[in-house]
Amino acid sequence: MATDQGRTPTYLLTLSCLDRPGLVFAVSSWLVRAGGNILDSQQFDDTLGQHFFMRVHFEVGGVALDDLRASFARVADELGMTWHLFSAVEPYRTLVMVSRFGHCLNDLLFRQSTGALNIVIPAVVSNHRDFERLCDTYDVQFHHVPVTPDTKDEAEARLLELVDELDVDLVVLARYMQVLSDATCQQLRGQVINIHHSFLPSFKGAKPYHQAHERGVKLIGATAHYVTPDLDEGPIIEQGVTRVSHRMTPAEMVQAGRDVEAQVLSTAVQWHAEQRLLLDGSRVVVFPR
Repeated sequence: MATDQGRTPTYLLTLSCLDRPGLVFAVSSWLVRAGGNILDSQQFDDTLGQHFFMRVHFEVGGVALDDLRASFARVADELGMTWHLFSAVEPYRTLVMVSRFGHCLNDLLFRQSTGALNIVIPAVVSNHRDFERLCDTYDVQFHHVPVTPDTKDEAEARLLELVDELDVDLVVLARYMQVLSDATCQQLRGQVINIHHSFLPSFKGAKPYHQAHERGVKLIGATAHYVTPDLDEGPIIEQGVTRVSHRMTPAEMVQAGRDVEAQVLSTAVQWHAEQRLLLDGSRVVVFPR
């Protein structure tokens, strides 16, 4: 069965399990039986943890996605695999959360609108109204969900409602300046990506770029990671740095840092949407392009 463009449908299969002989053979044999053709295949053996990871991009006609999932489930169950199978072309439904720094949000909205990221943003959630008009220009729903110490539980309940109502695959904290509860982090494990500044040395608290300026740092950067109950200590997806100098003002350093943050976050979102990321305990396996 071909697509409307006359192309055979393509899919992405990712899996992980304890390492053992015959895993690649089991996957390739299943594809042969399904009539599939491998377009790209990558694998990684974590020899220390004795764990196996694999990503397969393949095409197959005449078989519905649900049928493919049902047939592979039998293989996965027999070998104890954790796996996901998705269309390679369907955009990832991505909910973005933001507070009062909009550079990452604006970057994601623009990249989505131009097709640079294979995502669709059905809604943006914010505890402030600063970027409501920006979302309107992209015809994206904006949900103002205020957060106070007394309403934090209700705000997170609303977030989870939207994830369910909008059939969201991924939540992105695009400089959302609120800490998610342990319960929400556990419920959305592996589905929430955060971006934060990271320096060598590291500066915490208010105005980190100003602290970096005062200390005369030469490199500033950003880290994208999956969110866990441990604040800013989740599995790292991507990092980036840029060189700065004593000639830069604090404001110029802030702008340079924001550029890195936007680039690193968009890369992490792209890799997640392309099924290139697999959790390996406290680490992330990244299958490159």
